[in-house]
Formats: sequence, structure tokens, C-alpha cells
Amino acid sequence: MAGCVTRVELSVSCRSLLDRDLGSKSDPLCVLLQEVGGGQWAELDRTERIKNCQDPEFCKKLVVDYYFEKVQKLKFGVYDIDNKTIDLNDDDYLGGVECTLGQVVSSSVFTRPLELKQGKPAGKGTITISAEEIKDTRVVYLEIEAQNLDKKDFLGKSDPFLEFYKQSDAGTWQLVYRSEVIKNNLNPCWRKFSVPLQTFCGGDFNKPIKVQCADHDSDGSHDLIGAFEATLAQLQRAGGGSPVEFECIHPEKKQKKKSYKNSGIIRIKSCKIETEYSFLDYVMGGCQINFTVGVDFTGSNGDPRSPDSLHYISPDGINEYLVAIWSVGSVVQDYDTDKLFPAFGFGAQIPPSWQVSHEFALNFNPSNPYCQGIQGIVDAYRQILPQIRLYGPTNFSPIINHVARFAAHSAQQGTASQYFILLIITDGEITDLDQTRQAIVNASKLPMSIIIVGVGEADFKAMEFLDGDNGVLKSLTGEPAARDIVQFVPFRQFRNAPREALSQMVLAEVPKQLVSYYKWQGWPPLKPPEIKKV
Repeated sequence: MAGCVTRVELSVSCRSLLDRDLGSKSDPLCVLLQEVGGGQWAELDRTERIKNCQDPEFCKKLVVDYYFEKVQKLKFGVYDIDNKTIDLNDDDYLGGVECTLGQVVSSSVFTRPLELKQGKPAGKGTITISAEEIKDTRVVYLEIEAQNLDKKDFLGKSDPFLEFYKQSDAGTWQLVYRSEVIKNNLNPCWRKFSVPLQTFCGGDFNKPIKVQCADHDSDGSHDLIGAFEATLAQLQRAGGGSPVEFECIHPEKKQKKKSYKNSGIIRIKSCKIETEYSFLDYVMGGCQINFTVGVDFTGSNGDPRSPDSLHYISPDGINEYLVAIWSVGSVVQDYDTDKLFPAFGFGAQIPPSWQVSHEFALNFNPSNPYCQGIQGIVDAYRQILPQIRLYGPTNFSPIINHVARFAAHSAQQGTASQYFILLIITDGEITDLDQTRQAIVNASKLPMSIIIVGVGEADFKAMEFLDGDNGVLKSLTGEPAARDIVQFVPFRQFRNAPREALSQMVLAEVPKQLVSYYKWQGWPPLKPPEIKKV
């Protein structure tokens, strides 16, 4: 399971709060709660209290861990504080709002009316929440070589490597990077490397950095060749063909010999600082995530009227196909503003001609296959089931190519504006494996990810092969996928787990896949974040 993607800072302001104090205005405070399951809420954070103010802009930011793959339900409550107790039960409630963290991060500014309870507005009061990721996404890229290093080995030359240390606030040195060892070479050129700016120097360009060059010995008793100290500001002067040079000094040799000059020269060939954008940078910058569903209606699923069919809808109105649509869709829908989701079926004979189709609209409207919200997909699925004949073969490539056409059209704009997620739900008996491999390899060069949920008890070896986790997926002609875009999960592993577990498993990879695509293209977010000076 992926860890917390990142931490988010929420800024809160309110307008036109109710007045609960006699003779003066309210003294508001905002508290943030998160649903922890079973209708229970836990407090995450709270703002400061502002005296006598109906339009407060709270200074203290509310901090929350953000996970793309979860629906994180939040409740913001505004209270009029008239005493010193922490407990809010004895304070006047000025209204609140419930939403998901996904809704907040996917809108640049999120404003809602405050409610005293469901459907009862708190006067004209409103709350505005904006989100910002807590991070410094700058990365230092360095290219370094050395000249005339001291010979340390009896038989050969030295085997040099570099170590970089930053100074902690307590004054101790912390290792931040160790280079590879270059064997038997007194004029080594190390490969280009990168370190996050925060790790490298805590974001402080004037903090001392210690660079040590040592001779590697396989028994671990490495010999110091020499060292120097510099700041990132000094290293940054390198570039454009003019390197910055530092003398590599061995302190003991310097003390012993008056004639000692140095133990070699370390040359910084280039030092660049670049920004690495995160998933939230793209989402907050205006990237829409488009969600498409493909449902397997092949004969191997069994007759939908029979209770042992995978398409049989139980008396409580669900089956594995519906649970998969709900659990994945409920997360993704927050990132799509129009909430219109195209949904298709494949592998069935459809009326009136009863031709087999491998990409028919679930709502039988090929020119407008969009369903309104996740509920719209569910309704279309339930309506179409009795009207089609399950058939075959099981071809995935037409629906992958269908979504890929939209992704290719979007990619032509050359901006990080649209990303596509295709959810295929299948019983796993795939017929067109070679065409599907080619379709996935083509799609790996496009802004899209494919999630396959396998229902039923079939052997899903072909699906695991498409997932590419055991090596890079290649097409029949040997062309490798540009990036790993397929995530396969068998539903049976989650049959007795909470519904959220499935979505967490299948969506945990999506943020990495989205970032890897835009990084590969070199496209920044539509609205890049402003870099705050640390």
C-alpha cells in the first residue's frame, strides 16, 4: 500500500457568520474533523480564535495527510468561543460544512454555505477553504569530476568516491549523498546525480556543505583523499562550460608539510536547480482526471438471471461488477468537474441486429455515451443487462484504443490538462492478448492509466502478465511500454474487506503514473505552484 502521498495545508476564511454574542460580534474558531469510519469523527486540527469578527481569515493553517486513493471525508465546524475550555460542546455552533479532501484539492478555491444542520443554512454564512501542498519540490542536479587526486593504493591508483554532508542545526554533519566508486582513476568523472534541495541543504543556499573525496577499500577502511566546504550558492556558479574548482585538502597532510598544496582538484562542472512537480501540483494546477468504465459482457460470466452468474444482481442490489464501479468511481469522481463518465460494454450481442460489439455505450447512445455521475453508470448497467445477450470473444483492445484516441487528442495540446483512467472489469478470459499488448504499449505514451479488476474465480495469469510488474510489458514486435500504466487486482482478495480497500489498492499507483507521464513529456502543471522562499 502506498504511504501518504503528501501533507496538505488548508487555509480557512469565513464570511457573514451568525452573531451569537450579546453586544459584540462572535469570537470564531474553526475545527477540522475527519471521518474515521462507522459515522465517527476525529479532530485533526483547529485554527486560532479570532475575537469580535464575523468575517474571519484564520492565520493558523489546518494540516492533513492526503491520500489520492481514499475518499477522505472532512467536516469543518465553526464555533463561537466564549470560554477557556478545549471542549466545544459548551460553545455556540456557527455552522459547518462536510466535503471530501479530494473536492478541496481539485478546486482552486472551495467555497460553500455554512449549515447548522443538513439543509438548514447558518444565515448567510459561508466558508472558503484553499489547499496547498507542504513541500519544497526543488531538486539539485550536479555533475562533478576531479583532477590529480592523490594515489592511495600501493599497487594501483585510487578508487575515488564522493560524500556530501549538510550541517544540522546542532552543528553536526549529516550524510546526504554518496557517489559511485570509480576504480583505479586519479581523474574521475562521476555520473550526474540529483538530491532534493530540502535534503541537500534544508533549502538554505548559504548553509555550509562538506564534500569529502575518499579512496574506496573493499574491507570498509576507506582512506580520506581530501575534503572541502562550500555553500550551494558557491556551487551554483558552475555551468555554461565554466566549472567551479575547489582544492581537495587532507587536514593531516596540510599540518605536517609546509610545502603541501592539495590532494587534487574537485571540479563542479554544472549545478542546476530544477522543480520536480508532484501529483497535487498537477491536480491543483487544473488537470482534470477523466474516468471511463469498460464492462465485460462475455458468455463466460454466466447467464445474468442465474444466481451463479457474475452479472447476477443479488436481492440487496449488488454484484462484484457494481462494487468495483462504486469503489473506484467514488474516489475518482472528485477530480472530474463535469461528473460525466463514458461507460461501455464489450463482448455481447446487442439489439436490434444482435451483432457482437466490443465497445457499445451502456446507455445505448453511441454519440453520447456519458453517464451522469457514478450512479448514472450503475443505473445504465442495471438497465442494459436484461436487453443484451452475453456472447464473446473477450477483446480488450477496442476499448483501450477508444480511450487512447481521446488521450492522444488531449496530448496534442501539449499541456497537463487531461489525464484518462480506464477501469476494465472482467472475468479474465482474454482472447485478443497480442492486440491488447500492442494497445497498452501505444497507450503508455499517452496521458492514461488502465485499471483491470478481475471478478470471479478464473486464472488471471494473462492479466498479471499485462500488469508488467514482473518486467516491462512488450508488444508482439518487442517494443517495450514507455511506462507501467496497468494495475491489475483480483476482486476475490477483497471480497470480505471494506469497500474502500479495493479502491486503495487499485488507485495507489495512479499519482506516480500521472507524474511520470508529464515528467517524461517535460510538461509543467497548467498553473505551476509559486515557490515560497524557505
